[in-house]
Amino acid sequence: MSKLEHITISNYKTQSGKASNISLSYQTFGVELGKGPVVLVIHALTGNSNVIGPFGWWNDLIGDNKCIDTNVFTILAFNIPGNGFDKSNNNLIDNYKDYTARDIAQIFVAGLDQLKINTLFAAIGGSVGGGIAWELAALKPNLIEHLIPIATDWKSTDWLIANCHIQDAILNNSKKPLEDARMHAMTLYRTPESLKDKFKRTKKSSGLFNVESWLNHHGNKLNDRFILSAYKMMNQILRTIDITEGRGEFLEIAKNISSNIHIVTINSDLFFKPEENWSTFVDLKTVKDNVTIHEIKSIDGHDAFLIEFDQLAKFLKPVFKIDMKKIKQQRKYVA
Repeated sequence: MSKLEHITISNYKTQSGKASNISLSYQTFGVELGKGPVVLVIHALTGNSNVIGPFGWWNDLIGDNKCIDTNVFTILAFNIPGNGFDKSNNNLIDNYKDYTARDIAQIFVAGLDQLKINTLFAAIGGSVGGGIAWELAALKPNLIEHLIPIATDWKSTDWLIANCHIQDAILNNSKKPLEDARMHAMTLYRTPESLKDKFKRTKKSSGLFNVESWLNHHGNKLNDRFILSAYKMMNQILRTIDITEGRGEFLEIAKNISSNIHIVTINSDLFFKPEENWSTFVDLKTVKDNVTIHEIKSIDGHDAFLIEFDQLAKFLKPVFKIDMKKIKQQRKYVA
């Protein structure tokens, strides 16, 4: 596993006006930092900076001669403060509702500044990670050449906020908060069709339905590797994605983002609905030429971005196929 590094951000003031010291941890993979184009990978709700290698959560997409080739790119992954991966910032549990997705993007900007990174070849993330990527692009419109939000949106919809509200209630009121919140979430990450195809109303010898056993398994598994404060923090970040907050209309903000925007949606996503992504795409095309959309076809819902790697790689390979000789001649992305 790549070594976990730390950046200290002193006296960070949140959007709500609360100040605190932040320890921002990160890992890098592939080409040495400063020697190649940088791809910022932003993790999802229960993820972390361990993108590839043992226990890496995106090994199928990123690695040696893979879609995002570690022989070509520097992979940078920050841990969202409070995610529990490095045991720092767990004190944020006391005021997790003071933080928003924009705060996380601003903290990432501070981290990039300390690492002397002023250009990203790409910023890519799924679910809440993609929402933070949108926030990053709105904050720094000329930072990212390729913005790749996957199974996400530039805002938290009423449907998403409603489910985050239920999650927060479970996390604060349940006797088994992690297990119960995870079971509820899993029914949103998949679809009725996915569960029907997987379980077919079968039972164990005990009489327990296999779908119930599967939910219990995911609840117990998360309880073994995650902490309550992290779930509360990440759920709060998920419900606060909104690049228009305090700024104005979406298109007024989006037209200033210089990035090539590659939206990846999922036809069966019950969490970040594909209709929202297609609407965003249609709207963006009125003010930007450099925007595309791809749709993953799957019955597995929101989780398809962690399942349908062949489809995802097919969409993204043209983005990450670059001429390194030309880039080096231009000194582009390279310190």
